[in-house]
Amino acid sequence: MSNVAEVRAIDFWSRELTDEEADQLIEKAVSEISKRKLISPAILFLEMHKPLGYIGSQAAIALSPFIVPFVGFDFVNNYSRLFSKRENIEKLIVRLEKAREEAPS
Repeated sequence: MSNVAEVRAIDFWSRELTDEEADQLIEKAVSEISKRKLISPAILFLEMHKPLGYIGSQAAIALSPFIVPFVGFDFVNNYSRLFSKRENIEKLIVRLEKAREEAPS
């Protein structure tokens, strides 16, 4: 394993996401969910699993050796940090509801 890969593997959660980074990740998620027309199911899923957000983020780290080859290290690291805080999940839900209202009928 190269030194860069070793350092990145140790870098899980080395720092908190800034508000700007969290907002960028939320906007990216909203964009992808909207593109697939899955806003309502996503809101339902997030509302149902909001209390488990932190546990899910920890599970993503534990399962990262199996997830990273498919979605990449940065994706797992960033979204596990994003979903570790309940307020970020709430921000995502609010942004999805806003996107649903703005979507053409």
